[in-house]
Amino acid sequence: MTTVYFDGKCGLCSKEISYYQKIAPKGVFEWQDIAHDASALKPLNISQADALRLLHAKDKKGEMHIGVDAFILIWNELSIGWRFLSVLAGLPIIRPILGWVYRRFASYRFARLEHCQIAAKGS
Repeated sequence: MTTVYFDGKCGLCSKEISYYQKIAPKGVFEWQDIAHDASALKPLNISQADALRLLHAKDKKGEMHIGVDAFILIWNELSIGWRFLSVLAGLPIIRPILGWVYRRFASYRFARLEHCQIAAKGS
C-alpha cells in the first residue's frame, strides 16, 4: 500500500485528500492524518512539523516521497487522467518548477496555521 501522511487540520489539505479518497481504488492507499495523531511518523524519524509543512507519502517499497514527488506518487495510483498528470508533472522541465511553486505555497500555508506553528515549536 501507498501511505499518505496529510494535514487533517488544514481545510484545503483535507478537501483535497477527501477527494482522492473518494476516487482512489480500494486497497491502494492508507491515509494517515498526522495533524491529529503523529504517532505514525515516529518510526520514520520525521517530525510532525516537517510532515505538516510538506505532503509525505511512502510507496509500496517503503521509499518516502515528499512534496511534489508525493503528489506524483498519488496521482500515478489514480485513474488514467491523473496518471497522465503524474507523467506531465514528472517531466524534467516541469517538476522543478512545480516543486518550487509547491514549496513556496506550503511555507506560506504553514506559517499561517496555528497548529503548524505549535508543531514547529515542539520540534
